[in-house]
Amino acid sequence: MGVISALGLDRHAFWDSLREGRSGIGPIASLDASSLQARNAAEVRGFDPAAAFAGRETLWLDRFAQLAMVAAREAVAGAAPEWTDELRERTAVVTGCCAGGLLAMEHGYVELFQRGRTRVHPMSVPRIMANAGASQISTELRVGGPTYNVSTACASSSHALGQAFWMVREGQVDMAIAGGSEAALCTGYLKAWEAAQVLDPDTCRPFCRSRRGTILGEGAAMLVLEPLERAQARGAHIFGEIAGFGMTADAHHITQPSGVGAVRAMRAALSDGGVDAGEVGYVNAHGTGTPLNDRTEAAAIRETFGTHARTLLVSSTKSMHGHAQGAAGALEAAASLLALSHGVAPPTANHCEDDPECDLDVVPNEARPAELEYALSNSFGFGGLNAVLLFRRWAEA
Repeated sequence: MGVISALGLDRHAFWDSLREGRSGIGPIASLDASSLQARNAAEVRGFDPAAAFAGRETLWLDRFAQLAMVAAREAVAGAAPEWTDELRERTAVVTGCCAGGLLAMEHGYVELFQRGRTRVHPMSVPRIMANAGASQISTELRVGGPTYNVSTACASSSHALGQAFWMVREGQVDMAIAGGSEAALCTGYLKAWEAAQVLDPDTCRPFCRSRRGTILGEGAAMLVLEPLERAQARGAHIFGEIAGFGMTADAHHITQPSGVGAVRAMRAALSDGGVDAGEVGYVNAHGTGTPLNDRTEAAAIRETFGTHARTLLVSSTKSMHGHAQGAAGALEAAASLLALSHGVAPPTANHCEDDPECDLDVVPNEARPAELEYALSNSFGFGGLNAVLLFRRWAEA
C-alpha cells in the first residue's frame, strides 16, 4: 500500500490522521484563491517533485502523475515482489483518474490566451493525458502487462481496483499495481465546481444536518494485488483481502444520484464475495457532504442492510482527506483496509449535528475500536456510475 494525500506523504501519516480524526482541509496555498467563493481545499503539502524525480522527468509529468508514481513506489517497496522477466510481463497497472493533467492544460491556456504566446510547452500532451500515471508506473518499474487508466468520474479508482482484482483472481495476470491519483486544484476547475454549487466554503461535513457541500482534495493511493499464496510464500505484509466487487449504472441522471443503482452495486459486491450483508461491520461511505448525495446514500445503505444498518459503523473519510475525485476510491480503499487491519473505524470528522434523514451511526468525530471482519467502500460518480469494493480482514491462521 502506498498513499500520498492531504493527511501526509505516506500511508503511516495517512492512517495516523484518520485515527486521530485530524482533517487536512485548509486554505488553498498553491494558487491565488482570491477570486474563488470556496477558498479551502485538501492539498498535498510538503511534496517536493524535484526531490522525487530526477532531471527531465518533471518536464513531462503533471502533478497527478507524480503523485501516482510516488504512491506506487511506496506500495511496491512494501510488497517487495521477487521480480522476474515473466512476472514483469504478467503484472498489470490499472489506475483511476478522471481529470488528467488539468494543471498543465490550464497553464497552456494562460500562455496562449492571456499572455499571447503562440506556442505551448512541447510536452503538453503527455502531461495532460489521463493515462500518464499508469504509463509512468509501467515505464519506471519495467512492468509490461495490461496497463491502462479508467476515467469514470469519482468512481474511477474503485473501478480500477475492481477490474485489477478480477484480473488477478481469474489468473489473467499474476500481480497488479492498482489505485488512482488526482491533482486538479486549479482556478478553472475550482470555478467549474463552484458553478455547480456543490462546494462548501468552510469544510466538509458528511451526514451532518448543517452540511453545505464538499471540499475538493488531491492525492494518490496504490495497492499491490496478488494471489494470497504468492504473498504468503514471500512473507509479504498483508493488509487485507479484496473479497468482492460490484459496479452498476443508475441510468437516471447526469449529476443526481439514484439510490437504486447504489443498492444494486452494494449487493453485487456482496454477491461477488459470497458474503451476507449481516457480516459487514463497516462501510466507508462515498459521503461527499452534499445534501442530496448523503441523504440518498444513507437510504441506500439502509435498504441494502435492512435492520443490520442500525449496528453498522459508517463513516466518510472525505471529511479529512477531501474529495479527491478520481483518486477518492483508492484513498478510501486504503482507509478501509487499514480500518480492518487495525480494528479501528475512522471517524466522520467535522460532525456537529445529527441529520434524521441520515439515520446511521456515522462514527462522529472520534475513531472507534471495533472488531471488523468485512468492510464495504462505496464510490458513486457523476454520470450515475457506481463501484463498490468488499474487503475482508486478514488474520494469520
